[in-house]
Amino acid sequence: MSLDIKICGLKTDEAVAAALDGGASHIGFIFFPKSPRNIDPVGAGRLRQAAKGRAKAVAVTVDADDTTLDGIVAAMQPDMLQLHGKESVARVAEIKTRYGLPVMKVFSLRERGDLDQITPYIGIADRFLFDTKPPEGSELPGGNGVSFDWQVLSALDASIDYMLSGGLNAGNIADALQATNAHGIDISSGVESAPGVKDVSLIREFFRAVRAAKSADAA
Repeated sequence: MSLDIKICGLKTDEAVAAALDGGASHIGFIFFPKSPRNIDPVGAGRLRQAAKGRAKAVAVTVDADDTTLDGIVAAMQPDMLQLHGKESVARVAEIKTRYGLPVMKVFSLRERGDLDQITPYIGIADRFLFDTKPPEGSELPGGNGVSFDWQVLSALDASIDYMLSGGLNAGNIADALQATNAHGIDISSGVESAPGVKDVSLIREFFRAVRAAKSADAA
């Protein structure tokens, strides 16, 4: 099984290059002012040029209105939209129709019952991303460097396509892949030296760990 790898929250040429050279299938740009990974649409549009023909560029938003999304899509020209807020089923369908782009809907998990929330979105969202519920007091819906109990996903129908996120790093990625059926993984804070600061050496280390985990699984 091929594994999609998304490096999210990119802001520099060096980090984009490291992600692409490592073999990322997706690179993510975050449009959320409260995030240390926030970037302006024009800057993201410049950085995403390097990914053309190599990886899909993903625009990550949180309950963004049409005006905000219009600006992001026009300036960045993303390949996919990632919705990390409380967007309703109707809103997801509306966004897909308005922009003609695939949509990945994010859900925050802590326990098995949290999976019930995805049911109405099946067949509407093109893909799901499962992240950890943010710690008490956090203003960020993701990128908090905290993982959830991956055994929660054992209750998930095997046909559901999703990316796994939340607290992933080079040290735990092998365990995460072994514990889940994820067809994709998403990492942000796990390859940073400080909040919002991507570390090229950590990005490379992460890809080495993924390759080692996949080789061990194939052996």
